[in-house]
Amino acid sequence: MLLFGLASAACGMAPTLTLLIVARVVQGVAAAVLIPTSLSLALPAFPPRERATAVGAWTAVSAVAASSGPVIGGLLAASDWRLIFLINVPVVVLAVGTGVRLLPRSERGGRQALDLPGTALVLVCVGALVTACVEAPEWGYSAPATLTVLAAGVLAGALGVRHVRRAADPVVHPELFRTPGFAAATLGLLSYFVAYGAMVLGASLLFTDVWHYSVRTAGLALAPWPLTVLLVSALSGRIVGTVGARATGVIGALCFVAATLWWLALADDGRGGGGAHYVAHFLPGLIFAGLGTGLYQPVMFAATGLLPSRQLSLGSGVLMVSRQAGTALGVAVLVAVMGGGQQPDFGALRAGWIVAAVTSAGAVAAALTLRRGGTRGPGEASEVGEVGEVGDRARRTG
Repeated sequence: MLLFGLASAACGMAPTLTLLIVARVVQGVAAAVLIPTSLSLALPAFPPRERATAVGAWTAVSAVAASSGPVIGGLLAASDWRLIFLINVPVVVLAVGTGVRLLPRSERGGRQALDLPGTALVLVCVGALVTACVEAPEWGYSAPATLTVLAAGVLAGALGVRHVRRAADPVVHPELFRTPGFAAATLGLLSYFVAYGAMVLGASLLFTDVWHYSVRTAGLALAPWPLTVLLVSALSGRIVGTVGARATGVIGALCFVAATLWWLALADDGRGGGGAHYVAHFLPGLIFAGLGTGLYQPVMFAATGLLPSRQLSLGSGVLMVSRQAGTALGVAVLVAVMGGGQQPDFGALRAGWIVAAVTSAGAVAAALTLRRGGTRGPGEASEVGEVGEVGDRARRTG
């Protein structure tokens, strides 16, 4: 948390683009440690039967925060882009002060060797795939450089799978994926966040570069998404308790599909008064996206709550990799279909929404593989009952 705060301050005060990028790298490293650790700090404080409830509450906060980022960022950037980094500093100070007082001190676990080859293969796989997508418009889609980098990413992924299956102490233990529902959650979140990354960036570009909204107006135009997430998250526990985890996940992913299809069918390039048609042509898609976010993420992240205690941090880290890699790939794919142009073409944004619709359908397929009544671990209550407590617990605790 401290490293994240210092890196945020460095980003906000960076005098050159190079120093800004360096500070962003440090910020990313800190976040990579911070986010999975936050979940693994919370879960041991709950008995096994309540862990999915804790995951649901954690996921609800995370979903609201992620959806609110573009809105708050747009409002801050309208005044000064440096504020989008500097706002983190007082939040970090508050969080560190509160955490020192309230968080339980956990016992040190056994030392685990750092799997450098496995870690390198993961980095090369994700980095190469994103780079190939982003640079393809400039290099050429069939250029040797593009195909070489793309092949390197695919090869690194294949070698990574082979490595973790054979290594004595791999970066990701294969036994994680033998926990019921965990493999589906990993693939489902990857598919979901590819769509999420493309949809958020596509909506922002539509507002600012096609409909020519100001940055502040574009931020406010995105606000219905996080507001819907906030409302749905408070009810998601009761929904899961009523219809089950699988049905809730499927409904959430279908809402994401509906959002993209709505935009594909009705959004226009503004020549016919796109700004005036925001309420009818775009707002319903934002609400569908908020419904999907508030319903899908808690169900999929609840898979962490069923892992053994020794695997909580690793399991949450794996799901975070799916989340971050999916978002990065979604942004990269949208950049690729836009062709690298300075001004995005409306047709390219539509192509990005088609990609989001397809990957959202993949998230639907992943949710369908969940057990109808939820998964059950040794000595634990069903996932449905655990996640079903989220709404009531959230209301009681404020």
